[in-house]
Order: sequence, then structure tokens, then C-alpha cells
Amino acid sequence: MSTEPRSPYEALGGDPGVTRLVERFYGYMDALPEAASIRAMHAEDLEPMIEKLSVFLIGWMGGPRTYSERFGSVVIPAAHTPFAIGPDERDQWLLCMEKALQEEGMGDPFLAPVTAGLRQMAEMCRTDQ
Repeated sequence: MSTEPRSPYEALGGDPGVTRLVERFYGYMDALPEAASIRAMHAEDLEPMIEKLSVFLIGWMGGPRTYSERFGSVVIPAAHTPFAIGPDERDQWLLCMEKALQEEGMGDPFLAPVTAGLRQMAEMCRTDQ
């Protein structure tokens, strides 16, 4: 019986690990001056976003898919249309997420595909196209 994780969700340690990743992500968004413009797009209280992104990423990374049950359906690009998101904002978001992934220690074989998927999602959220 293999003890190797079968998904990024398992590699991070399930729900608590994904939530910790998201908390670190928003922590970087709060702390990094180079992420100031994406931080300004969020409410002062990040708790609702931490919960929503955690539940979304739990399902996206191979865990239980409960986002739509809890929050309704989401079309990621449409949810971001009210915001001015260009290459700089995309890159700020990715910087925070990549730092959080590194801090959480997600390694092979999941780091590269997860990063690629997040890059694709971030690109889809651009509104300057």
C-alpha cells in the first residue's frame, strides 16, 4: 500500500493544509509592497475570501468539491470583471501564491502542474484583453 500522496490536496495535508496555504497567500498579499494593487482590490477583512478560495482550491486540488454547494456556481473570469487586472496584477497574485506554495513545501510531483494551473487561472482573470 502506497503512502505517497495522490493529489496536491493530499500533498498539502487535506483541508487544513490547503487552508494554511491560502492564509499564507493572503498574508503575503498583506505584507508585500509589490502586491499592494491586488490587495487594494480586496475588502479589509480577508476572512470571507480565505474561506472561499480555500474551499475552491480544496476541490481544484483533488479534495471534496463543495464550493458550489456552499457558495453557488463560479465562473472565475466573470467574477473578476469588475477589477482592472492586467499583467502586473496577474503577476502580483502569482508571486503571493508561489511564495505560499514554497513555504508550504509542495514539491514534486505536484508543484509544477499546480503552478501551471494557477498561472492559467490567473491569466484567465485578466480584464485588459
